[in-house]
This record gives sequence, C-alpha cells and structure tokens, in this order.
Amino acid sequence: MSVIPPMPTPAERPAEQVAFHRSELGVILPLYGRMVAAGEWRDYGISCLRDVAIFSIFRRTAEHPLYRIEKRPRLRGRQGMYSVIGMDGRILKRGHDLPGVLRVLERKLIRPVD
Repeated sequence: MSVIPPMPTPAERPAEQVAFHRSELGVILPLYGRMVAAGEWRDYGISCLRDVAIFSIFRRTAEHPLYRIEKRPRLRGRQGMYSVIGMDGRILKRGHDLPGVLRVLERKLIRPVD
C-alpha cells in the first residue's frame, strides 16, 4: 500500500524565482562582449530572486555595478518588465522590448573619433 504525501501549503513550497531566458541572455551577452572588447566592462553577475532577475555589470570585480539590467515580470502589463538602471539608482530606460531597452547602453559604446 502506497501513501501519497499531502500537498505542501503555500508557505512550505519553495519560492519561485525570476530568471533570464536563454533568448534574453542571447541579447544581453553580445552587448556585454562588445563592451568588454572596448575595455569598458570587465565582469558581470546574475541574481535570480523571487520578484526580479538582475544582470549586474561591473568595471572592476570588487565595486558596485555600473549598470543593472532588471527583469520584473510583474511590470509586464504596465511600463515594461525590462529596465536599465545606472550606478546612482536612476532608471535610464524601461520598456517591453529588451533590445530596445539595451540601446541606451549601446550608445555608450559609440564615441566620436579624434
């Protein structure tokens, strides 16, 4: 005779995490690679939390991130679930389209040639 364990209550269930999908990382990582090649960025970190996934970009490993790319699915129907946040905490760009939101960082790569 087999015994079926009871369903866990919501408090006992492990919290679900928000994460970047492979297709989203496929948009973020080429930009990251170009900025590393240009000498602007050196390291990154990914945090997957309950309400938000964060891709942090660093100039050096042991400092605060220069930029954070955040994914907040709860904001999908409002101002957009993707945002780029600067080191000072200001939202530089927010929207529904990840490549469009990342354009604010691509502009940093384009510099006038002396």
